[in-house]
Amino acid sequence: MTTLKHDKSKQRYEVEVAPNYWAHLDYLQHSDVLTITHTFVPDELRGQGCGKALMETVLADIESHNLKVRPVCSYAVVYLERHTQWQHLLAK
Repeated sequence: MTTLKHDKSKQRYEVEVAPNYWAHLDYLQHSDVLTITHTFVPDELRGQGCGKALMETVLADIESHNLKVRPVCSYAVVYLERHTQWQHLLAK
């Protein structure tokens, strides 16, 4: 199972994508909508599916809390366009 940390005070999710390597997703929350402002994967792990692991782990947590997302970060925008199974989480 993927390790997930959610620091609400920093408005950040962190996911361990490889042993001792963490990716993160930053957001701004307004009501029940999380605006995804930034995603980060360590340079040495880029192109290995870690961004996908980050997004899927975080989106599953967002879904479990009945929240919605508004992607602003370019990676999040493209990810959600390509992975239609998460379209129901998009804020209207």
